[in-house]
Order: sequence, then C-alpha cells, then structure tokens
Amino acid sequence: MAVAENHLMDLLPRKDRQRLLARCESVGLVHDATLCTPGQPARYAYFPTHCILSLVVPIDAHDAIEVAMVGNEGMQGVHQLLSDAPNDAMAALVAVPGTAWRISAPDLRLELDASPALRLILGRYLQVLRGQLATAAGCLHFHQIGPRLARWLLMTQDRTHNDHFHVTHEFLARMLGVRRVGVTVAASALQRGGLVGYHRGEVAILDRGGLEAISCSCYSSDRLAYANGMR
Repeated sequence: MAVAENHLMDLLPRKDRQRLLARCESVGLVHDATLCTPGQPARYAYFPTHCILSLVVPIDAHDAIEVAMVGNEGMQGVHQLLSDAPNDAMAALVAVPGTAWRISAPDLRLELDASPALRLILGRYLQVLRGQLATAAGCLHFHQIGPRLARWLLMTQDRTHNDHFHVTHEFLARMLGVRRVGVTVAASALQRGGLVGYHRGEVAILDRGGLEAISCSCYSSDRLAYANGMR
C-alpha cells in the first residue's frame, strides 16, 4: 500500500510506512465516541484518514472544552512518545465520524524504537500540537464566539476536505465551551452574511474567504505553525 491517507504516515519512507501499516488496523469511528479518558492508560493511538478527533479538557462531570483538533494531518496519542504513563488531562472524542488507522500502544512503541524517521516526524508533530494547545488557551480567553466559530468551521473544512459536513449547535457549544444560544446567535450571523448555510445540522461553507476574514488570527497562526513545523 503506497499511500496511507494520513499525512504523517505518508511522510515516512516507504519501508517504514509499510511496516507501520502492517501493525495497524483500519477502524470506523462513530460520532461522539470517546477514544481515551484522562488518567487512564491509553490502549491505542489513532492516525485519522477520513474523520476528525477533538482533544478536550473536562471541566466537570458534564462539561468539557476543545483545545485541539486532529484530522488526517496528525495523530491522536502523541503523548505516548514521552512515556507509557497514563493519559494526561485530555480526552479524545470523535467530532466527525469516519475511518482511522489504529495501532496498539505497545506496537507504536516498537515502531518508535525501530524507525528514526517515525520518531522525527512524530516529534515534530508533538511540537506543532503543543503550539496548538498554547494558542487555544489564549483564544478561549480573548476571542469572541463569532470569530472562534468561524475558525472551528474552517479547521473542520480543512480536515474533511469537503464544503459540507454535519455538526449540531449542541456539539459546537460543547466544543467552544459556550451556551448553545451563543452558538445559535453566532451561526445565524454567519448565515445572514452569506458565509455558511445551515439546516438540521448540515453545514455548507458558502464563502471561505469571508470566513477567513472574520476568523480570529489563531486560524492562520495554526496553519503557519503546521506548515513550518512539518517541513
């Protein structure tokens, strides 16, 4: 198999990529499924191909807030680069259902030992992800709901490679850490501006340039950090 449909895997030399894929299995992931929880040993790592994962920090027993998004540009479980200790403070949820390559934690550690190229690529991605987490901290504190929503929609479009995808106001409110009414007001403004269409959970990106213009600066900063970090 020449192409893995995951950018990190596809950066690997052919021999390393084939050996890694031989240890993986393709799995289908359903919306809102929990892949790992804080404080628990991670059994698997995931390389998304046609899905999106949200890394969230639980606030209490009922609420959590998204601090990073992972599509086929990255992986979930990069903390396993550091140790085999229990998972850190983040949980991983499926934001957009689809497929991913799944590898067990022991097999991933074996591949990290065997492949200097994999260690290098995942080490670079770890730095990019740390930057995304740092950006999220400032974004959550300083930026308004509308620009943050525009950023989330752009990030999702980038990872689905599609102008149409499914997401509810309820899920958006959870990811953005705001009340549902706040998302409804912000989404309605985007619709009135002709930037998006929305009906029964189906989002259509109508004016990407307009969304980029009103998105907070964190969107372009994240894209630039990834481009520079993964060169």
